[in-house]
Amino acid sequence: MFENKETTNLSAFGEFGLIEHLTKNIKIRRSSTLKGVGDDAAVLDLTKGKTVVSTDLLCEGVHFDMTFTPLKHLGYKSIVVNLSDIYAMNAIPSQVTVSMAISSRFTVEAVEEIYQGMLLACDQYNVDLVGGDTTSSMAGLMISVTAIGVANEKDIAYRNGAEENDIVCVSGDLGAAYMGLQVLEREKAVFKENPQAQPDLSGNDYILERQLKPEARKDVIDMLAELKIKPSAMIDVSDGLASDLIHICKQSDVGCQIYEERIPLDHNTIDAAEKFNLNPTTAALNGGEDYELLFTIKPEDYEKIKGHVELHPIGHIADKGAGYRMVAKGDAVVELTAQGWNAFGNEQPKEEE
Repeated sequence: MFENKETTNLSAFGEFGLIEHLTKNIKIRRSSTLKGVGDDAAVLDLTKGKTVVSTDLLCEGVHFDMTFTPLKHLGYKSIVVNLSDIYAMNAIPSQVTVSMAISSRFTVEAVEEIYQGMLLACDQYNVDLVGGDTTSSMAGLMISVTAIGVANEKDIAYRNGAEENDIVCVSGDLGAAYMGLQVLEREKAVFKENPQAQPDLSGNDYILERQLKPEARKDVIDMLAELKIKPSAMIDVSDGLASDLIHICKQSDVGCQIYEERIPLDHNTIDAAEKFNLNPTTAALNGGEDYELLFTIKPEDYEKIKGHVELHPIGHIADKGAGYRMVAKGDAVVELTAQGWNAFGNEQPKEEE
């Protein structure tokens, strides 16, 4: 990390000096931010709607691997995954706070790279970084981000609003982030065997970007507003389609039926899955980290999204007694189970039988 140029130890700045150094160029964009970094607390004016708050903790070795994660990408992703949670409430993010626990092996320049990525994401999504903290760590790097957003009460989409006969929809395509991770893990294994080997990442740009630099789907929130559709329930796909759909069903006390042939898959994901001898549907169901929006809509809104290039109906909500099912290719019915990301077990997706 920065071996070929002069670097600065964190001890040269100290905690408060490092915070001042990292935040000195932060610009305030939103009128709701009355006071950002530089005082004991931020001051926000969020009186024009309901306040929506989400927080995430990312830990080295659990949520990211420094072997193949560029620092600037890590900073960008740490912000985006939190903003995605705000969009999943059908709300608009306005501010974030960032706290980091940093081990002594990181230099000031390394932390600057992380912050550059964070500030790039803030600029991209028009949010203000208004505070946070730094401290030392004996166990690698940890990043905690809290995102704050606003929404009109009538617009907020919870997980518990899905009803029988609602249409299950998802944005974009699924499984790409997981396949990108498989490429990175493969090249990491090669590097361990031969540190002189150059990584072979050619032809994998799309799936690698989906893993290392995902985007939150603000555009989908805008699309739904333009179509005059309020989702009856919504969640972002962070743990895999199966796990996240089951979250909606359990919260709503319903069942579901989706169709394998309707799950949106990019051709790059399919090609990569074939090379790894994996079923691309498995990557979509259980891989996670796609940060697409999974939502349900009323049957009368179906015509509004029919044929839409970014919004895909994949099934429907059923009675609770029906369970959680997928009609596979060939018409076999498969029970969906929550086999996605497990932060305490670090489980890999399993093949659907």
